[in-house]
Amino acid sequence: MPLSVDVDQCIETLKQGEIVSECDMRKLCQLVSDLLMEENNVQPVHSPVTIVGDLHGQFFDFLEMLNVGGWPPHTSYVFLGDFVDRGHNSVETMSLLLCLKLKYPGHITLLRGNHESRQITQVYGFYDECMRKYGNASVWRHCVECFDCFGLGAIIDQRVFCVHGGLSPDIRTLDQIRAIDRNQEIPHEGAFCDLVWSDPEDLGGGTGVGGSGGSAWQISPRGAGYLFGQSVTEEFNSINSLELIARAHQLVMEGRKY
Repeated sequence: MPLSVDVDQCIETLKQGEIVSECDMRKLCQLVSDLLMEENNVQPVHSPVTIVGDLHGQFFDFLEMLNVGGWPPHTSYVFLGDFVDRGHNSVETMSLLLCLKLKYPGHITLLRGNHESRQITQVYGFYDECMRKYGNASVWRHCVECFDCFGLGAIIDQRVFCVHGGLSPDIRTLDQIRAIDRNQEIPHEGAFCDLVWSDPEDLGGGTGVGGSGGSAWQISPRGAGYLFGQSVTEEFNSINSLELIARAHQLVMEGRKY
């Protein structure tokens, strides 16, 4: 018997400040996982589209953003990951994202952030929130299994590459990203890890990874991923005929920064 869930009722429940049932969360995770596995590692997207950075469980800010920017299908969105942890309403945030993806699959693109992982969510709050709100870890388990299906990147009009973290010394082309087996927990090293953990940095002198100049790659202070300089970005954009890389992963007080 195929799974079914009343998505509109779930959205109304969330708008009223309540959580959806454990049963509905299981169904949402399964149905959205099936949808996501049909998508590319680098999902093609057409403009106009709104790119959204880390939500981190800020559910009421998420609602306000939708009210201001427009609800699907009137507005399409690429979400750059880090939907959970830190904030107090990761369960509601994740639930609404799943509902919107299921109802408007062509208007919602969900990418994986470094917090969409089993290890990180047990440290930064999502696991504890699920235990507190549902009384067991079942919803957390359903969600982290769904995380394994999230995309690694998106490409808007073949010109703008969207990713949560940044680039990798193991990746030169988008086709190499398309070839990654993404249906797994985020590894501790390698290209998959770097895409969700790396950061751009204005790298000056010093020695980079592999003895290269400081403007190329340096080990990240985060303990995973790399810092990469302007020359790396320009080379990647040139090889892949890109104009811009849109990423999240860092707090910017101005709201956005080029």
